[in-house]
Amino acid sequence: MNAAALYLLLTLCACSASDSYPKAQNIIWQSTNFKTVLTWEPKPTDAYSYTVEYSVIGADRQRNPHCIRSSTSWCDLSSSLTDLKANYTADVLSEPPRGVTSDLTEPPYSTSPRFCPYKDTDIGRPDFKLQVSEDGSKITLYVTDPLTNLFQDGRQRTIRDIFSDDLQYLVTYRKSESTGKKQHKSKDSVIELTGLDKGESYCFNVQAYIPSRRTDKQLGEMSQTHCSNVENKSIFDVYSTGSIAAGVLLVLLLIGAAIAVAVVCYRRRTNARMNGQDKVTQGV
Repeated sequence: MNAAALYLLLTLCACSASDSYPKAQNIIWQSTNFKTVLTWEPKPTDAYSYTVEYSVIGADRQRNPHCIRSSTSWCDLSSSLTDLKANYTADVLSEPPRGVTSDLTEPPYSTSPRFCPYKDTDIGRPDFKLQVSEDGSKITLYVTDPLTNLFQDGRQRTIRDIFSDDLQYLVTYRKSESTGKKQHKSKDSVIELTGLDKGESYCFNVQAYIPSRRTDKQLGEMSQTHCSNVENKSIFDVYSTGSIAAGVLLVLLLIGAAIAVAVVCYRRRTNARMNGQDKVTQGV
């Protein structure tokens, strides 16, 4: 076999081996509160595996030890992306499964989109508690900053630890019996809303707001709805004047009906008794 034929044979073998390891597709960064997982398709078979290489753009590539010749189609890079404000990309390499050697000098691979943890991670829903002032004109919201997937000195960090003064909260509120909404932005986790109508119940939602981000990433997930409970409301606060008048009229009608029934019953008993006395008299 001459040299040209041998080269052609090796090339064909290499192409055949490469074709047996399909490239990763639909590579997506999925990240919430800095828990960042790279996902892709398809899930590998027993014939091949995936290896993930990541790097800050322009820097040397690194490997996460849990994502080398893996039989899954995802890789958790939360602890690997240490520079939260840097831009990262990742290559997903299609390789032989563990324990199998290959002569491929460069396995087929696909590259992910860019990802910056600080700018792109989604922010989960916060939780909060309400406190209503005695006169009901002020309501204070105590927001709990959501925890992240990051730790420092053994302590789990919050989104406030990461974003600092860049973190705000957007409060959306309305009267419980109304659909009209108002909004209030606050840089603090303790939020006071004043000038509220006394005796009214209000419903609130809170979400993180990071104005330095691009528009579609500024708002976090909206919280569950919490409503204030108004105690000792007068009947005029609960019901309209028309409803009260209708109620009073209904009560009067019921009383009148009861009196009428009582009068009719009384008259029938009286007539029956008198008729009985007449019969006794006539019999005598």
